[in-house]
Amino acid sequence: MATLISNKENIHGLTKLSLKDDLSQEKHQPFSEHNKNITNTNLKSQNGHIKEDKSRSNMFDPSIEPLLKDNPRRFVIFPIEFHDIWQMYKKAEASFWTAEEVDLSKDLADWEKLKPDEKHFISHVLAFFAASDGIVNENLVERFSQEVQVTEARCFYGFQIAMENVHSEMYSLLIDTYIRDPKEREYLFNAIETMPCVKRKADWAMKWIADDASSFAERVIAFAAVEGIFFSGSFASIFWLKKRGLMPGLTFSNELISRDEGLHCDFACLMFKHIIQKPSEDRVKEIIMDAVKIEQEFLTEALPVAMIGMNGTLMKQYIEFVADRLLVELGCMKVFFKENPFDFMEQISLEGKTNFFEKKVGEYQKSGVMSNKDAHVFSLDADF
Repeated sequence: MATLISNKENIHGLTKLSLKDDLSQEKHQPFSEHNKNITNTNLKSQNGHIKEDKSRSNMFDPSIEPLLKDNPRRFVIFPIEFHDIWQMYKKAEASFWTAEEVDLSKDLADWEKLKPDEKHFISHVLAFFAASDGIVNENLVERFSQEVQVTEARCFYGFQIAMENVHSEMYSLLIDTYIRDPKEREYLFNAIETMPCVKRKADWAMKWIADDASSFAERVIAFAAVEGIFFSGSFASIFWLKKRGLMPGLTFSNELISRDEGLHCDFACLMFKHIIQKPSEDRVKEIIMDAVKIEQEFLTEALPVAMIGMNGTLMKQYIEFVADRLLVELGCMKVFFKENPFDFMEQISLEGKTNFFEKKVGEYQKSGVMSNKDAHVFSLDADF
């Protein structure tokens, strides 16, 4: 699912567009009605979640939104207009990594030491992750990249797509390394079809991709919830293993990926800040609370964290803590007012700390990408 291809109708239609046509207001439709209808029909047949009331969408006018209005200059990057968005892109660029940089050679010995329940839990979490990155990319390719007309944001989305592919490859490699039985591997790789608990989360995300009744602002919130809430509990459960000194390759890749997803969630919040026609605070909370309920059920009922020795009540509290933090970033009041119950998660900082059994640092960046000009000035002045 890491490599995404649009349907044949879209590709065929795009080849007929001239540059002149693309620049015109009439031709510039980010998400075609034909594609909406296809996806809508498919989604309704799967889960029936699409709302028929299109009043919210009709009230949202993209032409007055700085991010969405027609932009004939979108093919050229300079001059930078949205400097905060551009800085987020440069931050993402500086954090690039590949699956080959993660050493999995020591993981298999630790895997064999795990209890059956622990193996079951980890394999199912990895199965969810492997599919979810592809769903995030589906949204970026089919919706956001076509709707947003700001070049700086398109740069970020393009880089995010590349990183989601790296994540998906990494999770697939982890499954391929740990699971020796071909039938079990196939079962995990097809988690959206084979696991009801994973399917429910996937359906919720896919609903928002196809839903033309919701505004762009609502969908930005929904995918902030996907990357900020749906991933949070699973990240915490893998960091729990790190606390025990197990699976260095898994926990290091989890550190890298959680950092990336934190940045993606921050970017969604930044995009939301630039939106003029914001939904009501009640609507924002409704979307976030829906995601919280699904994530709590996933990790306390469908795939209980008790299987790896974690406290289910504290996991619920942690998800509520994460949701409150996201609500504040979206300009809303907290709902739960809970503290972080996991001290080990406080130690996982996006500013980075050296992994206690890793030679690499989870928060590394490409040399010179985010540094200022002064950093490259040669000087004989030394501090003693």
